[in-house]
Amino acid sequence: MQYLFSVIYDASDLATEDEMAAIDVFNDRLQADGHWVFAGGLAAPESATVIDNRGGEPLFTDGPYLESKEFLAGFWIIEAADLDVALTLAADGSKACNRKIEVRPFR
Repeated sequence: MQYLFSVIYDASDLATEDEMAAIDVFNDRLQADGHWVFAGGLAAPESATVIDNRGGEPLFTDGPYLESKEFLAGFWIIEAADLDVALTLAADGSKACNRKIEVRPFR
C-alpha cells in the first residue's frame, strides 16, 4: 500500500546542512529497503497559485489556498506493507527532517 508523508513546517527557512544530511540518509534507507516511490520539497506558500475553474471561467489567485501558520513543506510517497510500517517510517522521517509528518494512505 502507498502512503503520503506530508512534511509540516511553520517557518520560511530551509533545512540546515545537518537536516539535509539526515534526510539524504533517510532517503537512501527508503530506497534500499524498497519503500521509496517519490519525494520532493516545495517552495514557500507565497509562490503558490490556486486555480478554480468550476464556474465556467478559470479564476487564478496568487498565494496559498489556506493562510496558516503551518504549511506543507515537502512530501514522501512510500510503499509499506501496512500502516504500522508506514508510521514507523514516518517517525524516522520526522526525526531526520526535524519537522512534523502527517501520514495518509492512498485509496
